[in-house]
Amino acid sequence: MNALIKSATIVDSKSDFHNETVDILIEKGRITKISKRISNSKNYREIKLDNLHVSQGWFDSSVSFGEPGYEERETISNGLKTAAQSGFTSVVLNANSNPVIDSYADITFVKSKANNNAVSLYPIGALTQGSKGVDLAELFDMTNAGAVAFYDYQQPISNPNLMKIALQYASNFDGLVCSFPQESKISGHGVANEHINSTKLGLKGNPALAEELQVARDLFLLEYTEGKLHIPTISTTKSVELIRVAKSKKLNVTCSVALHNLILTDDALEGFDTRYKVLPPLRTQNDCDALIEGLKDGTIDMVTSDHNPIDIEDKKIEFDYAKYGTIGLESAFGALKTLFTTKKSIALLTQGKSRFGISAPPINEGEEANLSLFNPDANYEFNKTHITSKSKNSAFLGQTLKGETYGIVANNKIVLK
Repeated sequence: MNALIKSATIVDSKSDFHNETVDILIEKGRITKISKRISNSKNYREIKLDNLHVSQGWFDSSVSFGEPGYEERETISNGLKTAAQSGFTSVVLNANSNPVIDSYADITFVKSKANNNAVSLYPIGALTQGSKGVDLAELFDMTNAGAVAFYDYQQPISNPNLMKIALQYASNFDGLVCSFPQESKISGHGVANEHINSTKLGLKGNPALAEELQVARDLFLLEYTEGKLHIPTISTTKSVELIRVAKSKKLNVTCSVALHNLILTDDALEGFDTRYKVLPPLRTQNDCDALIEGLKDGTIDMVTSDHNPIDIEDKKIEFDYAKYGTIGLESAFGALKTLFTTKKSIALLTQGKSRFGISAPPINEGEEANLSLFNPDANYEFNKTHITSKSKNSAFLGQTLKGETYGIVANNKIVLK
C-alpha cells in the first residue's frame, strides 16, 4: 500500500513532528518521508481531508463482536470494519460469545477471522471454563495461541481462592488476569444504580458497595500473590480511591473506565430506555467527576468503549429483562472530546497498549504506518446514520458529540469512511 497524506497535523508527543502540519509519504505500509510539502511524483493515492489530524493508532481494551454464536448481534468482519471507521487500529476482543472462547482452538479461530485486516484483533481468553467461575481454563495454552489476557466478561469470580490461584498461576508466564468488579451476592438482581433514581423508578438497585467490595478483595489478593491484575470498567468514587492507594503501594494493577460511565448518569433512566441498561450501571454525577479526576491523575489507565452489540429482540423489551450493554466504537472519540482536549483524548485512546503487550510505533520516518485519521473540531448530533454496527443499541444516540473520525492507515491498508 502506497499513499500520500496531505496537510495533516500530527498529534503524537513521541513524534519528531508533534503539532506540525505536514505531508506524510507511506510506501509499502511504512512511513518513508515526513515534510512540509511532498510532491506526488509516483502518482500514489492522495488523502486530503478537512482539518485532518493524525495520531498513533487508537486502542480499545474491551470490545465484543458476538461471533462465534451471536452473529445476529455482530460478526468479527463487520465489527473490525466498524472499529476501523471509528479510528481504532487495534482492539481487544472479549470472550463474550457462544461457545465462550476458552481454548487454544477458540483463540486460533477468532484470530484467523481477523487475518489480513487493517485492524489488529487481540483476543482475550476466558479465565474459567465456559466463564462459569468454577475451574480455570487452559490459560497457558491460550497464551501460546495468542491470548493477551484472561477475563470472564462481566461475570464476577465469586470464589476468592480461585482468583488467588489464577493470579499465582498466570504470574508464571506474565499473564494478565482481569476481574469484573462486582460482588454478585450484594448486587443481587439489581438493574440500576442503587440511589434516588432507582427508588423513584421502582427499579431494583445495584449498589456501589457491590463494586467496591470486589475491588477491595481483588486488591488484597493481588498484594498477597504479587500477580498482575487489570480491573475493567470501574464506575464508583470509592473504586478510584481504592486503586489509587493500591498504586501508591506499587501493586501491579491497571484499570479502565467505560465511556458511558464517564459521561452519562442514572438520570438517563427516567424513560426506562434499555439503551441505558449497562453493567456496571450508570452512577451519579459525583461518580463521573471522580472517574474524570482518576483519568487526569493517572489512577485510571485507559478508557474503553466497552462495545457490546445486542440485537433488538434482547434490547427492546421490559427494562428488567433486557440484556446489558451498549455499542460504543462509533461514538467513542466524539464522546471523549466533549470532556478532554485533543491531546488528552488521544493519550487516553493510545496509552493502554503496553499493558496488553501491543507495540505503539511513533509517527516518524522509517516506522510502520499505524495511524488514526480524524477532525477534532467537528460538532454533530450522533444518530443511527453514524452507526456501522449490525446492532444499534447505542447509549449516545441523540447526544451532541465533538470530533469526527475519518478512518485508519494500518497493517499496510487504508480504511476510510
